Amino acid sequence: MKKIILLFVVVNIGFNAIAQQGLTLEVAMGIAEENSPSIKRTRLNLVRSRENLNAQRAALKSNFSLLVNPLEYTHNREFNDLVSQWNTRETTSSSGIFRISQPIVATDATISLNNSFSWQNSYSEYNDTRTKGFSNNLSLNINQPLFTYNRTKMQIRELELALENSQLNYAIQRLALERQVAQYFYLVYQQQQSLVIAEEAFENMKKSYDIIKNKVDAGLSAREELFQAELNLATSSSDVDNQRVNLADAKDDFKLLIGISLYDDIMVLPDISVDTIDVDVTFAIDHGLANRMELRQREIEIEDSEFSLIQTKALNEFYGDLNLSVGLFGDNENLPDIYSNPTDNQQVSLSFSIPLWDWGERKSRIKAAEASIESRKINYEEEENDIIINIRKVYRNLINLKNQIEIARQNVKNAQLTYELNLEKYENGDLTGMDLNIYQNQLSEKQLSLTNAIISYKLELLNLKIQTLYDFELKEAVTPIKTLEQK
Repeated sequence: MKKIILLFVVVNIGFNAIAQQGLTLEVAMGIAEENSPSIKRTRLNLVRSRENLNAQRAALKSNFSLLVNPLEYTHNREFNDLVSQWNTRETTSSSGIFRISQPIVATDATISLNNSFSWQNSYSEYNDTRTKGFSNNLSLNINQPLFTYNRTKMQIRELELALENSQLNYAIQRLALERQVAQYFYLVYQQQQSLVIAEEAFENMKKSYDIIKNKVDAGLSAREELFQAELNLATSSSDVDNQRVNLADAKDDFKLLIGISLYDDIMVLPDISVDTIDVDVTFAIDHGLANRMELRQREIEIEDSEFSLIQTKALNEFYGDLNLSVGLFGDNENLPDIYSNPTDNQQVSLSFSIPLWDWGERKSRIKAAEASIESRKINYEEEENDIIINIRKVYRNLINLKNQIEIARQNVKNAQLTYELNLEKYENGDLTGMDLNIYQNQLSEKQLSLTNAIISYKLELLNLKIQTLYDFELKEAVTPIKTLEQK
């Protein structure tokens, strides 16, 4: 029976270990990238911008269209002004238009080749005549805007900037998610360690309780010491329960963030080794200013504002249109003879739009657009200053945190030695249980302080990577845009 019970316990422990999912920070980040709602929305915006640009580029290629009107019948009585009398006309026709259109990006012109083919059977009551036959009109047309900006080029450039901005937003969102996942990840680890420390303190309290109980039973200590030991043990047990609740809450928040089932049991597996990282603050600032995506976004805003200024200057502007058309027209009752007696068609038109007076509207709108550009430039300068200040702050915090880690490690050693010495005094009856509890709490606090210092240092290193787009641990640049394009 004992063997069966032991086997059952071992199998149960093994099953729980398998059921519990261990997560490293890299694995958790990968899960969050796939499941995070904010990343999903940003990814959809990226797809929208990319497809809009693809559609516009496709529109710059030759466009082929065919319009077919297989049958049209009309029977109308109308007044003929030429002969000043009413006339009844009956017409049956069929037609089709084939068109090839090609935009010219360099000049914003449009060249089109049109072919209109039709058949018509028409009867007119006037002179009692009937006309039927085939006709075909082949023409080449050119439309060229004059004295204005190239709208086709600007539209393409605006869509390219929109796509680049979407890529930047996606990369920035991913870095922000990486920071948030790391914070929640280390919070779970912090609660795991707090539970371990609380359980160790509880085991220590159990030992001290057993010691004082034996002494009281042997009449070597006063019963009041046993009461204090029972209180200390109950308090320590309550601390363990509280830490279990805190750990469960932290796990739920973490699972919700990265998008896994709330019913999965997880355990985080961090790399808490801390190596001394030498940071050149000048290099960090220069690298951040050269690569931070927020600065490129400010540049895109400035360029968009300049496009708006160009469009504003085109308001009530002097501009022209040049239209050229050459073609060949033929008609005949017999289809093979349709071009037996062709007619050349030519058309040239040049038109100008000349603004006369707009009561200062254009001038005011231009000033407003110029003010918007200046405002965007100020935003760029502020972004630069924020980057410099934030990198300096992170650099100072890293130096301070390295010192705190060393101090915390020494404090843990000292607290451990102090507790062991006072535990020996407690065993010899030279120390009360209340005093021993103070040293136990002091040891727990120092252990937690070391854990918190290491976590803070890890998070600050991640913050430095985000601020500079350079990984000082791996000594390599972070290129989120290239990584995104590879995906």
